[in-house]
This record gives sequence, structure tokens and C-alpha cells, in this order.
Amino acid sequence: MSSSGNSESWIDDLRRAERLPANYTAMVFDYVVPLAERVRALHAFRGRSIVIGINGAQGSGKSTLALFLANWLERELGLTAVTLSLDDLYLDRQTRKDLAQSRHPLLRTRGVPGTHDVDLGISILKALTDEGPGRVVTMPGFDKARDDQARPSELYRVDAPVDVVLFEGWCVGTLPQPETDLIDPVNVLEAQEDVDGAWRSFVNNELERHYADLFERLDVLVMLRVPSFDKVLEWRELQEKMLFEKADDKGAGETVGMNAAEVRRFVLHFERLTRHMLETMPDYANTVIDIDDSHNMADMTHRNWPFEGASRDPRT
Repeated sequence: MSSSGNSESWIDDLRRAERLPANYTAMVFDYVVPLAERVRALHAFRGRSIVIGINGAQGSGKSTLALFLANWLERELGLTAVTLSLDDLYLDRQTRKDLAQSRHPLLRTRGVPGTHDVDLGISILKALTDEGPGRVVTMPGFDKARDDQARPSELYRVDAPVDVVLFEGWCVGTLPQPETDLIDPVNVLEAQEDVDGAWRSFVNNELERHYADLFERLDVLVMLRVPSFDKVLEWRELQEKMLFEKADDKGAGETVGMNAAEVRRFVLHFERLTRHMLETMPDYANTVIDIDDSHNMADMTHRNWPFEGASRDPRT
């Protein structure tokens, strides 16, 4: 295991590579490290591979949290950890085009429940965590520049089983809405393009049926709670800007990302469930990390972690 000084060195290197502000190093020690200790305790308590769900609205920092958490678990605590993003499970462009024609035009846009390969997600989580002989798992991926699944040559492989899977995504762990909440549109997109509510009903039904089976694989759920939905657009635009900057470093900036108008329309697809999560998820998430208006982790609370005697193992 590394000394504190060595830890800060690799954290700073990773922070700079991710174009994060200098104060993120302190936040790693204040929030990521204590969370990692809980993950280690849960792994010891379960005595098997575990799946940590990480939920956060668009631009909340969940991918960054997963990156630093996985690195701390491996570098400092000696656990094997791999991150699976819900984004890795997007249906390919043609399948979403067919879905848009057969069910609803708004399903052409990736993101909401119903636009992921849930069965693939379940099979990947099982392959990464099930006990038995060692195996090699090919991780799924999605190329957002092409809006299509990654090419086979772009995928990477993981030796399994692993100790910890970090499963991150904007709606990971979300419960469906009551039917009565679906009646009124929440924004102009729903009012003009989902007049009869067919799209939002389809999304909600997918969340209730297929996605529930996927989320049952979670051992605990961590939520990054943003101050309000109003911040989501601001931070999603910032996230897109960072994608452009990283692509420029590689000489491919012209092929990556969305412009401001595209981002604004894109985010409207997520508003309904984001508001629903902000209202309901803090009451059942195992850990809530509050993100302040300056995009910093500002507070963290825990509840009902299994090693605290609050629940049984759902797989026994």
C-alpha cells in the first residue's frame, strides 16, 4: 500500500489528466477515501464480489467519482475494481431507430430507460461477480461521437471475478413513478412531442420491469445529489466542453460532442426522472453525497449499509 505522500502524487496526476480543479485532491481524501473504506468493509462482510451503484444527474461527477474510487480501491486497498457505465449499455443506433419507428420517435435519442441493453448489463454483472473458475469478460462500450456501439477493436477485457464493480449511470437505482405523476408534461419537449404521454409511459414501464431486474444486482446505492435540475444543463454544457478539449488534445475535436442547442434539447429528455430522483432517492440510497452550487462535494451521509445490520444479502 502507498504512503500518504505517494497517494497524493497519483491523485494529483490523475486529477490533472482529467482537467479537474486543484481542490479535487482534498475532496478525494474527504469523500472518496471514507467511501472506499465502507466499500472494503462491505466486501469483507459479504465475503464475495459486490456491486456498488453510483447514481447522479447529467454532469454531476459520477464518472469522476467512480474513476478515483476504483483507483483508491486498487492502489491503496488491494482490491480489484472495475467500472461499468450505464452508457456502455446503449442500444446501437439502428436498434434505436427501429424502436423510434415502432414505439415512439423520442426513443431515437439515447439515455432514458428503454434505450439500453438491459439483458447485456445483467449478463456482464453476473460474469464479473459470479464465483467459480476465472474467466475473461469483454466489457461493452459506446462511441458517443458516432452515436453507436463501440467497435470490437475498441473494447477491453477484464479478468473475473473482481472484488468490486462500480456501476455508474444517471438513472441507476431509480424507482418508477406513480402513474398519476405521468399525466402532466414537465417541459416543452413532453408537451409538444409526447402529447399523449406514450413516451413517458413506455419509459416508466421499462424502469418498473426490465431495469428493476438490473438494479437488483446492486449491493448498495450511492447518490450524487445535485442542488437542482437547473444546474444540470449548466454542468452538462461544461462536461461537453471538456469532451471537446480532451478530443483536441488527441487531434479529433471536430468529431466529438454536441453544440449548445443540442445539449439543451438532449437534457430535456432527462428532466422528468431527474426531478423524480431528487425527490425520492435520498430516502432510500445508502449514501448521499451532496454537490454544491460550485460543483464541489460538500456533504456525505450514510444509512442502512448491510454491515450495519440493516439488510440481508438479496442473493441468498
